[in-house]
Amino acid sequence: MSPARRWPSTADALSTEREPAMTTTLPAAPYTLRGTLTSPFARKVRIAIDVLGLTDQVAMWPVQPTDPADPIEEQNPLGKYPCLLRQSGPPVYDSSVILELLQDVARSEALLPARGAERIDMLTRTRLADGIIDAGALLIYEDRYHEPAHRSDVWRERQTGKILRALAAFEHEPPPPDRTNAETITLACALGFLDKRQLIAWRPAFPALVAWLDAFARHEPAFGRTAPPAA
Repeated sequence: MSPARRWPSTADALSTEREPAMTTTLPAAPYTLRGTLTSPFARKVRIAIDVLGLTDQVAMWPVQPTDPADPIEEQNPLGKYPCLLRQSGPPVYDSSVILELLQDVARSEALLPARGAERIDMLTRTRLADGIIDAGALLIYEDRYHEPAHRSDVWRERQTGKILRALAAFEHEPPPPDRTNAETITLACALGFLDKRQLIAWRPAFPALVAWLDAFARHEPAFGRTAPPAA
């Protein structure tokens, strides 16, 4: 396994897409998280690590998205992150699977019930929140990788519709903001992602979710500790 670095704080992060350089002065941890400080899916995992008390067991190896020498495509054939490297065993991806592994490592059911209808309901709602991030990423990629003449308004409307319908579902039935679990972590990261990227003006249309996010941020300090760089 390549050298890893310990958790960087947001204050230490560069304000560009390039991540902090690695350092090799610290011993290797049992697990290494590949990701960036701006990725909402990586933030989801970083919050889980914090909440489960596993910060001493997981090192951070920042992905350099624009560096062709970065080995993320060898670690995850899809080239996607977060990706969790293990000293024993193959890499683990995606974020929801990583949360399952971390919960096993912590010998906890704090984030997700082990079985039963409650587990299925929470998994379903967690995937709904994941879908907000997925659709938002597709909006970003449409602008980033297509010239203006080749951008599709139909495609943008479809992705925006996904986001709005998911937000409406959570607005109608938000999870308890005073609980930290897979659903609330993922929803908070999705809303934070929308705020960071300014993809849609969601706040005026969904006041209950605005209040929910404020309440969750007060309840869970790990959400603030994992905030992406300001710029």
